Amino acid sequence: MSAKFIPFFPEPVKGQAILNNFTRTLRYYGNDAVKTSLRRGMPLYEMRTREHVGTTGNSDNLVIRGECLSACAYLKDKGVKVDLVYIDPPFASGADYAKKIVLRRNPLKGKGSEIGAEITDEAHAAFEEKMYGDIWDKEKYLNWMYENLRAIKSVMSENASIYVHLDWHIGHYVKVMMDEIFGEENFRSEIIWKRSSAHSDNTDYANIHDAIFFYQIGTPIFNTPYLPYTEEYADQYYSKRDAKGRFKDTDLTAMGKQGGGYEYEWKGVRKVWICPVATMEEYDKKGLLYYTRNGTPRLKQYLSEMPGIPAQDLWSDIFPVNSQAKEKNDYATQKPEALLERIIKASSNEGMVVADFFGGSGVTAAVAAKSGRKFIHVDVNVNSVQTTRDRLESIGAKFDMMDVMDGVHLFRNPVQTMDKLKTLIPGLRDEASLNSFWIGAMHDSRLGMIPVYVPDLKAGGTSRLLDGPMMARILKQEVRNLPEGVKKAIVYYVEIDQEAVDKVRKRDKSTLVDVELRDLKDVLCDVVMDDNLEWEMDEKGSSELLAPQLFRVKSFESDYVRGKIVEFNEAGLLNAAKDKKFKEVKISDEGLEMLEAVFLDCGKKKGVFHADVSLKIDKFGYAILNGAKTGKLWDGTIPCPSKPLRIRTRNICGDESEFTC
Repeated sequence: MSAKFIPFFPEPVKGQAILNNFTRTLRYYGNDAVKTSLRRGMPLYEMRTREHVGTTGNSDNLVIRGECLSACAYLKDKGVKVDLVYIDPPFASGADYAKKIVLRRNPLKGKGSEIGAEITDEAHAAFEEKMYGDIWDKEKYLNWMYENLRAIKSVMSENASIYVHLDWHIGHYVKVMMDEIFGEENFRSEIIWKRSSAHSDNTDYANIHDAIFFYQIGTPIFNTPYLPYTEEYADQYYSKRDAKGRFKDTDLTAMGKQGGGYEYEWKGVRKVWICPVATMEEYDKKGLLYYTRNGTPRLKQYLSEMPGIPAQDLWSDIFPVNSQAKEKNDYATQKPEALLERIIKASSNEGMVVADFFGGSGVTAAVAAKSGRKFIHVDVNVNSVQTTRDRLESIGAKFDMMDVMDGVHLFRNPVQTMDKLKTLIPGLRDEASLNSFWIGAMHDSRLGMIPVYVPDLKAGGTSRLLDGPMMARILKQEVRNLPEGVKKAIVYYVEIDQEAVDKVRKRDKSTLVDVELRDLKDVLCDVVMDDNLEWEMDEKGSSELLAPQLFRVKSFESDYVRGKIVEFNEAGLLNAAKDKKFKEVKISDEGLEMLEAVFLDCGKKKGVFHADVSLKIDKFGYAILNGAKTGKLWDGTIPCPSKPLRIRTRNICGDESEFTC
């Protein structure tokens, strides 16, 4: 099991009870189900630093592959405090997002497309790979969010801000939950982001906005963001002009204003003014006074010197990332940098720590890095951490890549794992007579039907832990409800509290069904396969790039990717009668179409990986060397300062394999 649990709440002082009187403001079926996990704490797993990027030593900036709960446990255990949190969690929308997987151009098959030419369908093909499933029932989602928000609060500094980005599906429920967790008095704004233009909808009002709930605790930073004046506003309020430009004139008299003023005569006009005569003289010397027809001076305020209009809670000036945007990286749910830039600059200063626990495409980390802030990016999806790694490398950021060693890191993401489990567990198949608690059943000639339980990896958090309460539920409720005649059941777990489970099993004698416990990690480990790479060194090097040596890729093989392509072809051929345009995808013997990136560590064979050279091939076949676009089609070689000691590859589906030279 995990090494220990980190408490969500600080230790109570004398006379204080935190969880004994635990009540939920938001009531729904099963809303008390989180009590046990809150009392137990956040699971702390072993953390592995898998790569130093931009630095050979430890960095304050982190890119963590893992779940919010376990990442927060690690941060709290290390005493790391976060000054600003922005999260864009799943919306409980029912959507199932996918990443486009694109076959690369094979550099060994000739020069291929020229620079600037369109790569045709014959040159590369795309199919989809599930990234994560935003598919929840409302009650499970809300319990999941409650745990995560409690975990996030536990690592926020005493003077911190949090922005939670949601939409109409679940936002109103989460708002009530946040009032409970962060304090209703700490709610500041419901920011409405207009994320798309008006469009027609035949059935109801078109939805074109998201909501961002903004809370502050303590006395946090807030730097008011300003927006440029519109032409209409400028024409209305800055209608006057002089040699310095457009200006508006404001009243300098103190009549009717609180705080009194200064009474004196200025160029024949006696009034009570808001400033002393010395200030009025300074204004006059700088040419900042404008005189009305009766000779009353007013203060000139030039349009070019004004900061703009303070941002309100309706943001209609930030546009979503479209297909032509320079920052687009083909990541589902990617948010624009302008959105995060406004939030980060408003609610943090340089040097502060900004965290995103559902980091997605890495926009929060990238904007934080560009703005001089420290960043923490967390996501359970391997495509997220890889996209973020490449994005941060391209702007020269220094950070550590870390993995939460919770067993599920073996696969790309929990959704994909759950989809595959029925094929990974030998003999498992659907069984209509079982309720939804059981994933299916095996069948034995002697024992008959054997129900099988697998923890829901998508739910995350402590749902993967088989503990005393869960074991009691299985024995007292789920096993009792099995069809008559069942003699055995199999229960898989990711982590187990062995002592607590043994106590429950020893004490409970309510069932004659034999319950066998199995480690799910054994199933996952059996199917994790490395790719194969064949390479050679050319010591003549490259005069153009002044590199002493060239690393030359000869072939690449990925059984997993080939399997995906077979599935793609089979599905396409079945529908070939309907889809006349379908063309079967073919992979060369060299297999370089399946290769997305190569990283070379020329410094050491052991320890944390450090890429002295990184080569990424974009979907059009162009080389990105050490984060910089070369504008050249990849020719199959990589310039390097010396012979690499370790090599890491990434295939187009996101699997990484490591080789020692």
